[in-house]
Amino acid sequence: MTNLEDFSARLSPKLNDLKGKKVFIFGDVGIDEYVQGNVTRISPEAPVPVVEVTETSKKLGLSGNVAANVTSLGGEALLFSVVGQDSNAENLKQLLESKGISTAHLMSDDSRETTTKLRIMSGQHHVVRVDYENKSPLSPEFFSTFDRQIEEGISQCDSVIIQDYAKGQINAHSSQKIIALAAQYNKKVIVDPYRSTPLSVYNGAHFMTPNRDEAFELAKQIPKPEIWRDVDRIGPEIMKTIQSPQMVITLGAEGVKVFDQGEVFHLPTFARKVFDVTGAGDTVIAAFSLGVAAGWNIQETAYLANVAAGVVVAQVGAVACDLKEIQASLTPAT
Repeated sequence: MTNLEDFSARLSPKLNDLKGKKVFIFGDVGIDEYVQGNVTRISPEAPVPVVEVTETSKKLGLSGNVAANVTSLGGEALLFSVVGQDSNAENLKQLLESKGISTAHLMSDDSRETTTKLRIMSGQHHVVRVDYENKSPLSPEFFSTFDRQIEEGISQCDSVIIQDYAKGQINAHSSQKIIALAAQYNKKVIVDPYRSTPLSVYNGAHFMTPNRDEAFELAKQIPKPEIWRDVDRIGPEIMKTIQSPQMVITLGAEGVKVFDQGEVFHLPTFARKVFDVTGAGDTVIAAFSLGVAAGWNIQETAYLANVAAGVVVAQVGAVACDLKEIQASLTPAT
């Protein structure tokens, strides 16, 4: 494998390749709501802390954060997600529009509520998290009403993401329909899987980007216990199971492992400091989707994704990485 300095020198002038690339994102979306406050006493009504609120905020969550990363890296996100017909759907649309992300492809279902995760915090400590969500599977009948719009989006895009957070949007019917349409239009599908989703749901995707723990859980579906905790053996087995030519497993502070048909290579982390890994997986798959869209090979794309992940874990909270930060990371210090 080419050394890392050569990769930096090669990719730095190619970052403009990412600009304007269209990424079709199909996945669960939601809002991350934060209530920050101070705890100075215990409630007289029950043995629980009283949080005196000092600040509230709302951020894009789930696939919304993936779309924000695609946009901040210079691409255009075509976000196909299901929302309810409620106030949080309107809040979500406002958050997307503030990031320059179109809301034209949101699919509205009055039988569901818009996924929202409310975190009540004191300093860096979580007091409680409250989830508003409906995890029932998206019905084929509902999905079919958007068939034409979905096919048009895939035909116009440069790469496809399936982002699974187990909120009901990704199931065997919807995922296989997206993968089949992508194949019809010769678009590569990148999957960010959920640890307990049957691997058959992702059959035919070009590659997946689980983290190590997710890969360990997914591998348990394969009746070979000897591989279940062996990253080097998990990759090829999952590739064979879902009939994909490539596989990526992120390793946290240890970087990323990439499986390219018969070859395996490892990239160390580029993070100088690690403050918060929240949202790092969203950044990784966004960078991969743009590298694929630009026609980069798997090694170049993995390098880009690893650099982007190194940028976001050095910051607190789920944040989007931008091209300027990537460029700075690729430029040698003088």
